[in-house]
Amino acid sequence: MKRKTIDIITLGCSKNLVDSEHLMRQLEEVGYHVTHDAEKPKGEIVVINTCGFIGDAKEESINMILEFAQAREEGQLEKLYVMGCLSERYLKELAIEIPQVDKFYGKFNWAELLQDLGKAYHEELHIERTLTTPKHYAYLKISEGCDRKCSYCAIPIITGRHVSRPMEEILDEVRYLVAKGVKEFQVIAQELTYYGVDLYKKQMLPELIERISEVPGVEWIRLHYAYPAHFPTGLFRVMRERPNVCKYMDIALQHISDPMLEKMRRHVTKEETYRLLEQFRREVPGIHLRTTLMVGHPGETEADFEDLKEFVRKVRFDRMGAFAYSEEDGTYAAAHYEDEIPQEIKQARLDELMSIQQGISAELSVAKVGQRMKVIIDRLEGDYYVGRTEFDSPEVDPEVLIAQEGKPLLIGNFYQVEIINSDDFDLFGRVI
Repeated sequence: MKRKTIDIITLGCSKNLVDSEHLMRQLEEVGYHVTHDAEKPKGEIVVINTCGFIGDAKEESINMILEFAQAREEGQLEKLYVMGCLSERYLKELAIEIPQVDKFYGKFNWAELLQDLGKAYHEELHIERTLTTPKHYAYLKISEGCDRKCSYCAIPIITGRHVSRPMEEILDEVRYLVAKGVKEFQVIAQELTYYGVDLYKKQMLPELIERISEVPGVEWIRLHYAYPAHFPTGLFRVMRERPNVCKYMDIALQHISDPMLEKMRRHVTKEETYRLLEQFRREVPGIHLRTTLMVGHPGETEADFEDLKEFVRKVRFDRMGAFAYSEEDGTYAAAHYEDEIPQEIKQARLDELMSIQQGISAELSVAKVGQRMKVIIDRLEGDYYVGRTEFDSPEVDPEVLIAQEGKPLLIGNFYQVEIINSDDFDLFGRVI
């Protein structure tokens, strides 16, 4: 008997991806053939895991739903289901507007999908996943939700309060993934630094990372999405002492001018931010800092923007992303501020900021030429093996390109590589 195929399409962040991977494992267990982000979905059933973060992401999610709603109407699909953040936020409205969708689920009740397909959810498999990433790395979600109330952010509205996963459960998942061949873990949360406060009444991130680092087979641990206020400084020691904890920190700072930090409700000052970054570089030699900044938040003056540019030039982030403010329903900013900065000014500020960073990134890359670095190989693409150093996260950071010559390299293996050249984005190397 032919197994029915379910196509799962994941939009948005890596936290959504983890949810899709858990769902895939459950669906496979009950007999479905499951594909993920297939180029040409051909399944009888489609599940879209949506993102609801900012305007562009919401638009992408809605367009994807509409595309498959049309296919459902034309009889090309038996069933169409939608889950994730956009669905959590606008469930009732979407159900009225797009009746071709068989059912909308939120972010946390997707297990009901199995019931609606006439199948049982297997609780005993709750830590198991079908990886969609290359099998040598995985994303590890340690909590859900966020207790911060930043003015511009809708995520706490969507995901609710911060909920940490029990430490033992996370460690069981790490052991399970290592047994599957995973060597590298991208530790993710909406807000890493708050981990443990709800369960253990104190910040437990340093202890958690230390315990993950002790699991045999874990070669790299990389940390994503920290918050600068009340940063758990015990983490510095762990990053410094544990060779398998990458000297990499993704810490979203958003802005630097005090008036903007206050308007954004970030609970941190310019002085505290500079002090934290200096501490990072002092306590963890060789640390690579990644940040995200925002331009065009209501009230941002030219002086605020000049302050931000000076900050970028001064700190010289190893990695930096930026985006323009977009007003989100239900946020503090939407209720209390007027989105008065024209789109073209937001875009011009964004372009200028990224142009400064591009110059810095190029200079930092050139400085790596001649160095020897440990590199993991992710894939073979054309004439090059594509890998990363400990300072590079998949899909968002620069890569190391190694010409295919001589002895073949193995995907998922580590090699010592000499960096021989660089461009604005990537490094070029040869295996030593």
